[in-house]
Parts: sequence; C-alpha cells; structure tokens
Amino acid sequence: MRRHRHALAAAPLSLAAALTLASGQVTAEMQTETVEYTVNGETFTGYMAYDDETEGKRPGVLVVHEWWGHNEFAREQAERLAAAGYTAFALDMYGSGKLAEHPEDAQKFMKEATKDIDQVKARFMAAKDLLQQHDSVDSSKIAAQGYCFGGAVVLNMARLGVDLDAVVSYHGALGSPIKAEAGKVQPRIHVYTGGADKMVPSDQVSGLVKEMQDAEADLTLVSFPGVLHSFTNPGADKVAEEFDMPIAYNEEAATRSWDGTMRLYEEVFSD
Repeated sequence: MRRHRHALAAAPLSLAAALTLASGQVTAEMQTETVEYTVNGETFTGYMAYDDETEGKRPGVLVVHEWWGHNEFAREQAERLAAAGYTAFALDMYGSGKLAEHPEDAQKFMKEATKDIDQVKARFMAAKDLLQQHDSVDSSKIAAQGYCFGGAVVLNMARLGVDLDAVVSYHGALGSPIKAEAGKVQPRIHVYTGGADKMVPSDQVSGLVKEMQDAEADLTLVSFPGVLHSFTNPGADKVAEEFDMPIAYNEEAATRSWDGTMRLYEEVFSD
C-alpha cells in the first residue's frame, strides 16, 4: 500500500464526463492522501481526507463513487465529510485508471465490477479495513454513503450484513438480487431518491420499503417530487446535454439529502 500525503487539496485527477463538483472550502488543517492498495492482486486508488487538528479519534465514512468511477466528485464528497469532522475514504470499485468518459465505458466498468457479489464485497471490505486502520479513526464507528452505482453498492453491503453504523444511498438503484434477511441488516439506512428518476422507478422504491420492513431494518426513505437522477452532482446538467441522459442537478434535493445525512451521523455516532 502506498500513501501520498497532501495538505489542503488532492493531486489532479482526470475528470469523467465533466461530472465534477466545484472545489469546496478546505481549511488549512485538512489533510488528504491518495492511497494505492491491492485487492486480490489488482491495484486500486482511493482518497483519504481528514482534519488533523481534530482531537482524538473520530468516526470514519466510506464514499462509493458513481458509475463513472473514482473521480473528483467522489473526492470532493470526502473533503466535505472531513470538514464536518469525520475521516472519509473515497474508495475505488473499478481499479486504478478505470475512469469513464463515456456512458458506454461506465457501463462496461460497472458490469465488470459487479459480475460477482463476492468481488464487490471484497473490494468494499478492503477499503473499510483501510479506513478503520487509519490513525485518526475510531474503528468501531463506520458509515458508508454512495452515489448512483455507489448507492446500490452500500445498500447491498447492508443486505449482506456488513458491520456498519449507517448507510446512505443517493439516487442509487434500489432493486437487487440480494434480499435482506430479518435480523441481518445492522446499519440505519437513509435512501434519497428522485421522484421523477427514470432509472429508479416507483416499483423499486416500493419494493425496497417492503423488503426492509420484512427484514425489520431501520429505513428512512425520502423521494423528492419531480427530481431526476444524479441530483447531487452539479455536473449532471452538462452530461445530460452531451449524452442526452435523463439526469439533472437539483440544489434543494442535494442540500436536503446532505443535511439529512449529517443529522443521521450525529445520531448514530453520538455514543
């Protein structure tokens, strides 16, 4: 495992289809590390962000990227979490260098990464272990949040019984061949979805509610009326125009979902 430590901001990373987020405010105390690690012989590149002036150990949050791959948007989310007092690790589910510029490439990378659920879990768990081992992290307090493809990943980790305090899905696919079992789902779950998201139709929403009720899971689901897919990402509008995709940024939904996530973390990590 190789770490590259930076103060203030990350090393440049090529952008995927303009899906970027304008740089958030980063304080002088924030530290970021580009972390190279291996899973079953394959190299992955993640991004750790934390505030080194925060005293003591703090909770850790995993960030799982959209279907484009580990890009600047994922790193910006890690920095936002660091600014909020957490150590965040934006993991890599595809492998180093696999960053899509076109939807066809994104689909190919996603299909390869998810061909085997054991592979998905192994890549997620390797990143979770890295985060838990970080000097700044209380290893007993870990959450995961994912966007689009990443939202589906974190929900599946909850279904599989992974030990997490909280899971948050933003405009992620809600259907899955994996079904949650009663007593197995450990984290509190927040799902934020667009009411007009053509990629996440209403039958997926109702199906998830029934699945989680049957599994006796703690689920909060918010559906934003009229909101499309990728509502958290300011770069979505440009991509929608370029590739004729039914996606759009929505500032209100993005703000409300983030605020809800912060309240969730305050509650589950308060002990």
